[in-house]
Amino acid sequence: MEFMSNVSSGLDVSKPSLFELISETQLRDLLEPSVRYVLAIITQRHPRYLIYIFNNFDEAYALLMLLIERHYIRRWGGSFTENFYGIKRERVLAKELPRASKAAPDILASSTKLRRWDVWKSLFIIVGVPYLKRKLDDTYEIHAGGAAANLFGAGYRGGGEPEENASPREKIIFRLKRLLRKIYPAINAAYYFSTLAFNLAYLFDKSQYHTPFHWLIKIRMRRLTEADHRAFETASRTLPRPGSTPLTPTSLLSATALTRLILPPILDSLKILLPTSIFFLKFLEWWHASDFARQLSAKTAASIELPPPAIVPPPSKDEEEDEGYYPRNSSRSSRELERQGRKLIPSPEDSGVCPICLEELTNPTALQTGYVFCYPCIFRWVRDGQEDPAKGYCPITGVKLLGGTEGLRRIMV
Repeated sequence: MEFMSNVSSGLDVSKPSLFELISETQLRDLLEPSVRYVLAIITQRHPRYLIYIFNNFDEAYALLMLLIERHYIRRWGGSFTENFYGIKRERVLAKELPRASKAAPDILASSTKLRRWDVWKSLFIIVGVPYLKRKLDDTYEIHAGGAAANLFGAGYRGGGEPEENASPREKIIFRLKRLLRKIYPAINAAYYFSTLAFNLAYLFDKSQYHTPFHWLIKIRMRRLTEADHRAFETASRTLPRPGSTPLTPTSLLSATALTRLILPPILDSLKILLPTSIFFLKFLEWWHASDFARQLSAKTAASIELPPPAIVPPPSKDEEEDEGYYPRNSSRSSRELERQGRKLIPSPEDSGVCPICLEELTNPTALQTGYVFCYPCIFRWVRDGQEDPAKGYCPITGVKLLGGTEGLRRIMV
C-alpha cells in the first residue's frame, strides 16, 4: 500500500500522494457534522446550558477549530487531521535545493518552517474558507428558494422588486441577495473546477500545490521526516512541565499557565482520541452488520425461559364487591403479590377488550407473558414501571417484564 501511494510521486518520497490528501480533507469534513450531531443529542438533555451554543454552532465550531488548528500548526507543523496522516505544511522556497534534503535536512527543515504570517494564512484556509462556504451555501439556499425555486420559478422567494416604502438599507440588502442568487452558482462552480484542475495537475506531478488556495499562499504539503521528529522531540524537552514549578490556585488561573501547562496536553490528547473514536465507530459498524451479533441476540433471547400465561378465572360477584380483591395466580398467591406491591387486574372475558382500559383494543400489543393490551395503555404501564417497581410487571400475572418498552411486540391485525 505504501508503494502504491508513491507511484505518482516519482522520486520525491516526501511528497504525499493525492489520495492521502483527499482522505485527509474528507476526514476533516466529517468532523463538523459529527460534532454537531453529538451536541444536538446533549442539548436535548441540557437545553438550558447548550441551546445558545447549538443555535450558533457554526461560530462556536469555527472558534474551537481555530484554537485546535493553531496549536497543531505551531506545534506539529500541520493541522489536526494532517498530523493524523503524518503530513506537514512548509513554505515553498524561491529556489529548490534537492540535494539539501539529504545533505542538510535539519537546515532545510528550519528554512521551510512556517512563519507567524504563514500560520495565520493556513488557519484562514483551514477554518475561514469552510466557514464562509457553509454560510454562503446556507444563504443561497434560503434566499434562492432551494428546490421550490426550481418548481415554481425564481420569483418564488425574494423575486420581483423591493417594496415602495422600503428603507435604503432594505433596498441594499435586497440587491445584495439578488446579486448572490445570480453570481454564486458561477463562483461555486469555479471553486470546484479549479480544485479539480489542481488535483489533476498534482496527480501527474505538474504542480506542487493540490488546491488553488495553497497556490495563493505558497504553502505545500509534505510528509513528516526523521528531521521533523527530532525537531519535535527537542521542542518538547524545552516546554515547561507541570511539576517543574510550584503551582498555586492563583498561578493556575493565569494566562501563562493556561496556555503553556493546561491547554497543550489537552489538545495533544486529541491525537489519541481521534484514532480511538474511528476504531470504535468501525467496530460498531461491523458489530451491527455481522451475523455474529444477530446469532448472539437470538441465543440470548432463546435462553430466557418465560412461564406460560396463567389463566385467571373471572371473579365472582362477592369478590367484585370486595375492594381488596386480587385474582388468583397459578404461580404466586395474591397475598405474596400484595406484599411486593403488585396489584393485579383481572383478565376480561372478551379477548378484544384491553384489560387496563376495558375498551376495544387499539394497536394490539402482546407482552412476554402472552396477554394482549392496547399499545398506549401497556406502554405507559411499562414506562412508569421504571420509576414505580409495582408496575414493572405484567398487570395480570405479576411476572416481571424483561427489556422494558423494547420487549413489547405489536400484533398485526
